[in-house]
Amino acid sequence: MVDILNKWKASLAKTKKQTFGQIATIFGGSEITDATWDELETLLIQSDIGSQITNEIITSVRDRIITTGVIKEEEYKEVLANELVSRLSTKEEFIPTSKPAVILIVGVNGSGKTTSIAKLGLRYKDLGYSVMFGAADTFRAAAVEQLKEWGSRLDIPIISGQEDADPGAVAFDAVTAAKAKSADILFIDTAGRLHTRYNLMEELKKVHRVCGKALPGAPNAVWLVLDATTGQNAFQQAKIFQQAVNVDGIILAKLDSSAKGGMAFAIQQQLGLPILFTGLGEKPEDFEPFDPQKFVDGILKD
Repeated sequence: MVDILNKWKASLAKTKKQTFGQIATIFGGSEITDATWDELETLLIQSDIGSQITNEIITSVRDRIITTGVIKEEEYKEVLANELVSRLSTKEEFIPTSKPAVILIVGVNGSGKTTSIAKLGLRYKDLGYSVMFGAADTFRAAAVEQLKEWGSRLDIPIISGQEDADPGAVAFDAVTAAKAKSADILFIDTAGRLHTRYNLMEELKKVHRVCGKALPGAPNAVWLVLDATTGQNAFQQAKIFQQAVNVDGIILAKLDSSAKGGMAFAIQQQLGLPILFTGLGEKPEDFEPFDPQKFVDGILKD
């Protein structure tokens, strides 16, 4: 448990240093004034929480401080921490209830999608499930090779096609193979769609449909990988993916490289989707189910 807490703390060091860590100095004075709230507002917006959520947080925290009558610095921080935790949601970790459970992984180029699939594969393999990968990102040959390398390192079977193969055909073959091998979970990598390119988004919809033809009810889930370093710029992309393939969960990658940790709160507000997992480093094991309490402790507490 201590190692996990330290991993969260280390991964959030940049966010804490650049924004949230300065909150301690805001509440360090003997009296809270309008200037205190103005400074807090600036820091929260800089963290990429967004202006609307920032205003809501400040209003709620001010009201709680008035009604509870807190006067100590640590009490101020605790009120803020509780408010932040209340604005984050997640859900129980996905457990396959039928074989194979097909999970489609989507996201734009460079978001950390393929690496996240490798981390997912290792996690579920360590939990005792049989895992397979489907390399349907035929748009970028390097993506297929990258996933093959991960499959080899993690001893996870991978289904791929020829370069420039039809992604739908690869997805169909991957689902068929997972059925034949009685795999518990199949993670399918898809091309890093540029959300402004209509044809590529239509192709992604086709991959989604083909999974259902290969196995009624598939895919069982669609998870969108967002790069934490991109901040608010990720949300327009996310909305397009939601419209195209009914995304039902977020993987927040590269959290350790970001000073924009506030986007976790914006995800809840703008997308209405739970954050399922977070990437806390480059190693395959640097991957954890999202924990609102650990996240807030990591950005606020020493």
